[in-house]
Amino acid sequence: MSDALARLIDEAALRRTADLYAQGADRKDKQLWRSVLATDCRIEGPGFVTEGIDATLQSIDALGTMFRATLHRVHNQTVMLEGDSAHGETYCTADHLLNDKDQLLRWTIRYLDEWRREADGWRFTRRRLELLWEEMVPVTVRL
Repeated sequence: MSDALARLIDEAALRRTADLYAQGADRKDKQLWRSVLATDCRIEGPGFVTEGIDATLQSIDALGTMFRATLHRVHNQTVMLEGDSAHGETYCTADHLLNDKDQLLRWTIRYLDEWRREADGWRFTRRRLELLWEEMVPVTVRL
């Protein structure tokens, strides 16, 4: 396999980790997150830090109690590959449907990501959520 083809395959696999992370958050699916997180992962953002996969998986429970639903949309991603590790940026918009009113808390996010290639694929070792801006959006809920 050529180096260019190997790079494209790795880039697609790294993008998939971001897509599955978003889907896991929205579905509150710990198995999906387990499939893309390293056991020693660190996830951090405004007002929170989780270290290790068990602590990170608990944050899915927090999402379920804080919001009626969430919808994460992954946008552009840039990555730099260095053998069996990679780092890059992933942009995302995350809508959080509030529990007590028909409003969305919308976050525009830049993730600073680090990955490691393991035997079964690429996994996040670190994600730092940078909140670029937020807005409150009124909605009509049909759930």
